[in-house]
Amino acid sequence: MDNILYSVVIPIKNEAENLPQLFDEIALAMRILNQDWELIAIDDGSTDRTWEVLRKLQGRYPQVRPLSFERNYGQTSAFDAGFKCARGEYVITLDADGQNDPADIPKLAAQAPQCDLICGLRTKRKDRFSKRLLSKVANAVRSRLLKDGVSDTGCSLKILRRQCLQQIPLFQGMHRFLPALFTMRGFKVLTLPVSHRQRQSGKSNYHFLNRSLGPILDLFVVLWMDRRQLRYRIKKNDGF
Repeated sequence: MDNILYSVVIPIKNEAENLPQLFDEIALAMRILNQDWELIAIDDGSTDRTWEVLRKLQGRYPQVRPLSFERNYGQTSAFDAGFKCARGEYVITLDADGQNDPADIPKLAAQAPQCDLICGLRTKRKDRFSKRLLSKVANAVRSRLLKDGVSDTGCSLKILRRQCLQQIPLFQGMHRFLPALFTMRGFKVLTLPVSHRQRQSGKSNYHFLNRSLGPILDLFVVLWMDRRQLRYRIKKNDGF
């Protein structure tokens, strides 16, 4: 596996029951792409059978590379660990709860050569009304302030060019603002509609505090970064 094109990165916390079907669906989607790939699964301090299931799935799919945190560090840390382990030219991210449909991966991958970041846009969300409303308000505020051109940054289904990703430093909570961070660097960002499914088992690891108050503070940090970034242009140089 020396010429890996795609690295699939999935943060996981207590999703043991959802993993077998999800990994089967990912393998099917990657078979359609017909390129070498790997799947980096990060167990973010799970207290269920997640690690045991991951080891069994590794036996079924040699592309699976599981790693386990010593405790729960959060989704951004899990993404960061996966990004640093990735060997592919492109990094594909999605949630472990099965709500992102891996069947959408080939559609996004078809546009990858022309973009640096492709974001999924959940057109018909299968979440409860309160969660959809909170997400809609948060996305509207973020998009208006940061002008990143993305209306659903909360969708984890994304494809990122790893060469660009390596230039983006991540801090706690910053995975939510990857489109804005890419845009600030002058990278090309595209949004494509994707499907969204109901959770089949388990429960969400997110609640009001980590879906609203935390991201609001992070929003102002990113806004400060955007306002304070260096924007000089060299008119002439002599021998450089």
